[in-house]
Parts: sequence; structure tokens; C-alpha cells
Amino acid sequence: MVAVTNEVVLQGRISRPPEPKVLPSGDTVWVVRVVVPRADGRAGADWFDCALWSGRLRRSARGWATDDVVRVEGVLRRRFYRTAAGPRSVVEVEATGARLVRRLTRPARRA
Repeated sequence: MVAVTNEVVLQGRISRPPEPKVLPSGDTVWVVRVVVPRADGRAGADWFDCALWSGRLRRSARGWATDDVVRVEGVLRRRFYRTAAGPRSVVEVEATGARLVRRLTRPARRA
């Protein structure tokens, strides 16, 4: 029998600043979009939204910025929610770990 696992590891560039989202339940989740180049030789890239639920991960993400390179480990989840237009769902990586790999070199601030 083949073991079945749900493990995701992404390393890529952040395409926009991480942002907090307050859910109807009152819970807060931070979402970061990670852009990953395709490894199969085809041109292009894919992007994945990653949900950061734990306080430790959310605190880390506050210091990340667009074009920083991060590594995210987690599981693939499908989350269901309701809107005025009806039920919706989203597939995202639920992060169990994440870290900054390389910070975008930013110009020095002027005094």
C-alpha cells in the first residue's frame, strides 16, 4: 500500500505585502502570496496563497515585503465560506512553518 501524505513546500518570491484578513468568525489570518517559477522547464510561474494562522508565523510575516524570498511548509486545504452571493471556497496552503530566505535589497532611507 502506498502512503498518502499532504505536504507542501514552496520557496518563492512574495508578490505583494502580507495582509491580515478578519474572518466573519472574528478570527484573523494573515495571507501571503508566493510566486514560484515552474520547475518543468516551461516558461512562467505559479502563485499560491498561503494562510498563516499561528501567532508566531503572523509575527514573522509582518516584516516581509514584496519581492522577499520565503520558504513555506504546510498542507493543502480547501476552506469554505459564505458570501452575499452564496457559498464559496478557496484552496490555499495552510502554513505550519515559514521563514525568510532572502530579503529584497532596499535602498537606504534618506535622513
